[in-house]
Amino acid sequence: MAAMAASAALKRLDLRDSAALFETHGAEQIRALERQVRAEIEHKKEELRQMVGERYRDLIEAADTIGQMRRCAAGLVDAVKATDQYCARLRQAGSAASRPPRAPQPQPPSQEKFYSMAAQIKLLLEIPEKIWSSMEACQYLHATQLYLLCCHLHSLLQLDSSSSQYSPILSRFPILIRQVAAASHFRSTILHESKMLLKCQAVSDQAVAEALCSIMLLEESSPRQALTDFLMARKATIQTLLNQPNHGSGIKAQFCSLVELLATTLNQAHALFYTLPEGLLPDPSLPCGLLFSTLETITGQHPTGKGISVLQGEMKLGSWFRHLPSSVIEFQPVLRTLAHPISQEYLKDTLQKWITMCNEDIKNGITSLLLYVKGMKGLAGIRDAMWELLTNESASHSWEVVCRRLLEKPLLFWEDMMQQLFLERLQTLTKEGFESISSSSKELLVSALQELETSTSNSTSNKHILFEQNMSLFLWHESPTDLPSDAAWVSVANRPRLASSGLSMKAQAISPCVQNFCTALDSKLKVKLDDLLAYLPSDDAPLPKDATPMQQAKNSAFDRYADAGTVQDMLRTHSVACVKYIMDCIQAELQSIEGVVQGQEDVLHSTKLHTVLFMARLCQSMGELCPHLKQCIVGRARSTEKPAREARAPKKQGKGKAQDLLPVQAQWQEVKELFLQQSVMGYRVWSSAVVKVLIHGFTQSLLLDDAGSVLATATNWKELEIQEETESGSSITSKIRLPSQPSWYVQSFLFSLCQEINRVGGHTLPKVTLQEMLKSCMVQVVTAYEKLSEEKQMKKEGTFPLTQNWALQLLYDLRYLSIVLTTKQEMKSGPSKPDPRTEKVTDHLEALIDPFDLDVFTPYLNSNLHLLVQRTSVLFGLVTGTENQCTPRSSTFNSQEAHNILPLASSQIRFGLLPLSMTSTRKAKSSSRGVETKAQVDPPALSRAGDPMQPGSLFRQLASEEEETSASSLFKLSWLSSMTK
Repeated sequence: MAAMAASAALKRLDLRDSAALFETHGAEQIRALERQVRAEIEHKKEELRQMVGERYRDLIEAADTIGQMRRCAAGLVDAVKATDQYCARLRQAGSAASRPPRAPQPQPPSQEKFYSMAAQIKLLLEIPEKIWSSMEACQYLHATQLYLLCCHLHSLLQLDSSSSQYSPILSRFPILIRQVAAASHFRSTILHESKMLLKCQAVSDQAVAEALCSIMLLEESSPRQALTDFLMARKATIQTLLNQPNHGSGIKAQFCSLVELLATTLNQAHALFYTLPEGLLPDPSLPCGLLFSTLETITGQHPTGKGISVLQGEMKLGSWFRHLPSSVIEFQPVLRTLAHPISQEYLKDTLQKWITMCNEDIKNGITSLLLYVKGMKGLAGIRDAMWELLTNESASHSWEVVCRRLLEKPLLFWEDMMQQLFLERLQTLTKEGFESISSSSKELLVSALQELETSTSNSTSNKHILFEQNMSLFLWHESPTDLPSDAAWVSVANRPRLASSGLSMKAQAISPCVQNFCTALDSKLKVKLDDLLAYLPSDDAPLPKDATPMQQAKNSAFDRYADAGTVQDMLRTHSVACVKYIMDCIQAELQSIEGVVQGQEDVLHSTKLHTVLFMARLCQSMGELCPHLKQCIVGRARSTEKPAREARAPKKQGKGKAQDLLPVQAQWQEVKELFLQQSVMGYRVWSSAVVKVLIHGFTQSLLLDDAGSVLATATNWKELEIQEETESGSSITSKIRLPSQPSWYVQSFLFSLCQEINRVGGHTLPKVTLQEMLKSCMVQVVTAYEKLSEEKQMKKEGTFPLTQNWALQLLYDLRYLSIVLTTKQEMKSGPSKPDPRTEKVTDHLEALIDPFDLDVFTPYLNSNLHLLVQRTSVLFGLVTGTENQCTPRSSTFNSQEAHNILPLASSQIRFGLLPLSMTSTRKAKSSSRGVETKAQVDPPALSRAGDPMQPGSLFRQLASEEEETSASSLFKLSWLSSMTK
């Protein structure tokens, strides 16, 4: 780098002006410049020496080349001069011979034989080049003719190594030895190239015919052997095509190439080997017998001069061709055996055997290729591509004729070879897809249950978990998604069917956790369904059954959607299996939790009970929140919404006609029944646990037999005046006191039961669950009363005796409970036999009451019960049932008794009569008695009055306001009227 920098600096200086250098530089700088200049001089000298040494060799070689060119040019000039002289002599000799015409003098026989042999040798030396040229042009038949001519020349010149005679030509022309060795390889090369051409798909019929003719001439085989070679070559092509490693997007191309190869093979077999029966005229658009016509052209006897075209063309160019013997000029290849046409029966049997033999390879290859297709859309794409290809193939009349001539029946590529393999792959993909959905759903279920079990109501920060633990919080919690964003301007009839607002979810008591689970499951089902629907006919496309069979045969090669029913059955089967798997997982979880829940004391706050309710709601809502599950089982609806409603209309006319339902609808009903069974099972676990806890507290309060407990649980008794007739006929007035309200523990039990039902969204509970729950409550209530009767019958010391008033209260409570806890179905069943256990307890309690008093008390006691049921029907609405929440408008009352139900409004309203107090005096009395009772004893713990988040807190708040105000009614008629506007 320093030397280069110094050289550049040196160039910039003007060294010619020495005075200027000494003026601008010091002594040391001048010496440094001198050293640099001398070093540069030495460097240039060395470069000059190297350049001269290298160029000297080039100069010597150039001089030698010039001398050689001079000598070559002189020799060329001499040769041209000699040629001019020779041509001049020939012209003179020709002019002299033309003047006196004379007959040509025959050459001596020895000289003619010599010329003939020389011409054959010359032709033999030129044939290899012409064979290679024909091979490069893919003219294998021409190359075969030249090769056979070469072999003929070998025999004429006695060059064949198998000949025992000594060939003097080889000794005189040693080059022929190498030519014979080179010609020996032509046969194998031509055979190899011809057989490789048979394996090619995109070749013309004429090229295949010439390749088969070459093989037949070289191997001296028959047309039947040529047919076998042709079919075996195509079989190898099929195997190679199916074993190609280009997977992925190239699989469709492989299937199309396979179909094209099979169709091309049959067409070429007809064009090459089929011969028309006698009497039938050939069709120009449908060639046949091409192999035999080509053989006839090559091996047939022709007039002299019409042999191989190559020799004919070169005979005009060289005079030595006239010395060739006639056996060479008129050479024609000859077959050892006659080429008899193949019979139609043999051709049909051979092709059918070939198809059967290839069918196994095709099935194995297609099966291995389909393993790389991971979706139904890919299968549908391959099927549609083959359908388009075969439809274009079958559109021409020739394909039908070819199949009828060769096989006497149509060749069904799709139905016989591929349809079943596609269905098997479809079955595998569907099974794997739904197994994945089942396993992921199980994992999602387990994670949801673990999240519910690990969280507590105090520590949870997730609102969804909190809503799952207390459904009433979710129902009364406002959310921005309660109404759709377009609710203000889109009517309900114009909204999409699957669109559901948060308010509708709350109306159905579907918690966010259930919504998340069902949304995840439905999204997976949608992906699988969309993938599978690509294999089925679309909605806008006409169904295959709409067209007649003749139109189908003319318009398409095969029915793409013939297996649509099978695919839908497959989808339906796997969908039902997936549902059953999820239901089995839920059932196993419920069975494992059921034993744990039954043994817990504080089960109402147990996280296990929350998981049970979650699974029950999930089973109850899955059919509605997973619309794609219904599509998987029932199938896509092709009709509009109006025909669907019309189809549902006959159900109202004939109920219970299950035979009128379609099989798919019946299967969907079975799935819905399965959902309902699992939901009822989950709710049964919850209801049994709740009933057990509430009945336990009820029984403890009932069995308290000390005087203080009896007084603490006593409620309001009603004083009535009755008229009695004496023996003398006069009437006297007497006062009796009868219970008008149930005991506190009865009210606490019923109110707590309503609270627990409201806590889980009781308005959506299955009717079966409510009925079983009420029936279980009634059975265990009767058991508690039986236990009380047994204890009182034992008459233990220190216990409070069962007095008549206490017995009246107990009898009033039991009859009230039996009315409230009687289900609607039991009431509709008519005057059935009463429960013997209840009757037994009732008889025992009535036995403790004076018979005369009992006869007097019974009508008034029944009247009090009737009024009490009406008063409490709204408070205990979900327990008493909607049929008992209001009095029918046609019912009448005693005019002497002031009714305690709101009167009918003057305008028609939608609400029934509310069982609320009407007179202020009655409310004043009830409020004063309530205050006294509250001062005597605190409310039982089961009522949970102190919890502001409980469902009954609002009603209790309104009830306390009623006690403080002197208004005539809790709810004013103006407020009720405003609700109806």
